[in-house]
Amino acid sequence: MAEASSKADQPFVDVSIIMPVHNAADWLQESLQSVLLQTFKGCMELSIFNDASKDSSMNIIQDWRQKFEAAGILMTIGGHDSDTPRGVGYAKNQAILQSSGAFLCFLDADDIMHPRRVELQYETAVQHQCAIIGCRVHREPDGSTDRYTRWINNLTPEQLTTQIYTANGPTVIMPTWLCARSVCDKVRGFNEGGKGVPEDLIFFLEHLRLGGQVIRVDEHLLTYRYHPQAATASVHRDTIWNIQLAALQDRVLVNWSKFTIWNAGKQGRRFYRDLSKENKAKVAAFCDVDAKKIEKGFYTYEESMDVPKPRVPIIHFREASPPFIICVKLDLTGGEFEKNLASLNLQEGVDYFLFG
Repeated sequence: MAEASSKADQPFVDVSIIMPVHNAADWLQESLQSVLLQTFKGCMELSIFNDASKDSSMNIIQDWRQKFEAAGILMTIGGHDSDTPRGVGYAKNQAILQSSGAFLCFLDADDIMHPRRVELQYETAVQHQCAIIGCRVHREPDGSTDRYTRWINNLTPEQLTTQIYTANGPTVIMPTWLCARSVCDKVRGFNEGGKGVPEDLIFFLEHLRLGGQVIRVDEHLLTYRYHPQAATASVHRDTIWNIQLAALQDRVLVNWSKFTIWNAGKQGRRFYRDLSKENKAKVAAFCDVDAKKIEKGFYTYEESMDVPKPRVPIIHFREASPPFIICVKLDLTGGEFEKNLASLNLQEGVDYFLFG
């Protein structure tokens, strides 16, 4: 049950910081300190929901209460002590429900906000109340997940809404989100499926489906920790693949009469096999740069029950026609793939989308 004075007795809260907590004792001190050091001048609340922690997380949180009260930051604490946690989605929803802020700033208990984070993201969110506002991050430890960190920090404003079907997940990462409460209300909260469910990705895609915007403040405003205990480590790649494939088919392929799959290798073939029957029929060709694949001439879908089995041509990328679904990972070929793609003068989000 939440510990706080009744909402009728509280001042108007501009921003509620939403912090789900589960066995976060190793990181909480720095995370809570980063809340205390915010330069934001409005009324701020820290809403914590403890999801069955068995370590000293709650003792640490209670020790900080007096510091927050002295700084004029409201503190609302809820939670449960069941034998098992209910999951990140549930904890986020509960922290939101018990909070009062007009805007919500999400913070994982193992991450560290830079002092101007709330101030700068709030300024943008007030001007864009249908948007999720993210920011750039510093990854800790240095050098961990280099490709991923480059990707999230360097996407263009347009790519924030076009590169949403890659295995990287949301183009602004969940611990950087700040948005109007109405954004969460419209999406109806987070999926509560528990461990292994990418509740942030499901929320993000639904937000976009409903016409929401995505904006990044181009400042490094969060230290984003990488460690084996992180909740994202429990999400299987196949789960992400299936969620994003369903979204791609519903929102992109439904509008195309035919398309080319860029990559005649393992990823491209898997993508083809996992398409609906209707969308398989729209595949005009595979394209590639590998001479051996091109020499084969066709990919035969052996698992098909059709007679004869479908055969899809394999051609060189320069002979292929857009639109493309590109099943090639970026930043892995020393720039060769990116150079080939750029040579075609295509528009991302119109002539092609990246997948997987």
